[in-house]
Amino acid sequence: MKRFASMLALGLIVVFAQSASAQTLKAVKDRGTLNCGANGTLAGFGLPDAQGKWTGLDVDICRAVAAAIFNDANKVKFVPLSAKDRFTALQSGEVDVLMRNTTWTSSRDSSLGLTFTGVDYYDGQGFMVRKALKVNSALELGDASVCVQQGTTTELNLADFFHAHNMKLKTVTFATANEAVKAYDAGRCDAYTTDASGLYAERLRLANANDHIILPEIISKEPLGPVVRQGDDQWFTAVKWVLFAMINAEELNITSKNIDEMTKSTNPDVKRFVGTEGNYGEQLGLSKDWAVRIVKLVGNYGESFERNVGQDSPLKIDRGLNKLWNKGGIQYAPPVR
Repeated sequence: MKRFASMLALGLIVVFAQSASAQTLKAVKDRGTLNCGANGTLAGFGLPDAQGKWTGLDVDICRAVAAAIFNDANKVKFVPLSAKDRFTALQSGEVDVLMRNTTWTSSRDSSLGLTFTGVDYYDGQGFMVRKALKVNSALELGDASVCVQQGTTTELNLADFFHAHNMKLKTVTFATANEAVKAYDAGRCDAYTTDASGLYAERLRLANANDHIILPEIISKEPLGPVVRQGDDQWFTAVKWVLFAMINAEELNITSKNIDEMTKSTNPDVKRFVGTEGNYGEQLGLSKDWAVRIVKLVGNYGESFERNVGQDSPLKIDRGLNKLWNKGGIQYAPPVR
């Protein structure tokens, strides 16, 4: 009897845990729209045009989550968030997921009640200066004034770099990236620092983009990725596997152009991916063809990268570390099986 009682108690705990962990996915399905926290000012990652249409690498992952849930990549409400407000918006439930070029760090993963689900872009902090300054290295920036955004890992990395190299630093801080870039463009500081991807994006906004160069040094590790609230395991798993699906699709050579043909494949890895074998989608709380929806409506990781920040975009950023693991990079996703 005692053993039966303990088994019953364990069963009740499991049922409670499962019900408690399915809140966000159910709420999104019931609402019919995904609320996605995004940047709103960063070309290549999250930026609306004059008609209000959002584009970017982060934006695509939000659309991929919506595609997996609704079979409609447009069922997303994008909420533009500043660096200062982004975590509060997620914590309060204003957004379901944060996809806003946010760096994964130990403190953010442990003290905010939030969890990172993966890395959609391996980045690192750099510096932009005017060509007229005749500086070829960040190590030549001693005594220079540097524009930087407050409340970011960027500000801390900047101070650490100058301290480590015994250089005198003059920081000029701003509440938003937009203000920092405008100040740099107006000549209020000698250099501007942020993630290297952001430098390529922000340079496009300057009055004379060709007058500025990005220095070669990368002074930090900035793994950027989606963030969800802690305590909702099903939602964490679903968002995580949407990103993994995009990466796996590229590795399996599954694209938005050949996805229909791939659903007829006899390759076991492809069959599991497209849902013709196994019940992997149902295990995530999604449909059998969840990954097909993602690729058909948004594309694989490589397609999204090139379209938004790579060679098919105005930024023309080399993939570098963001190449697949078997192509010289470190992008890697667990398999669907």
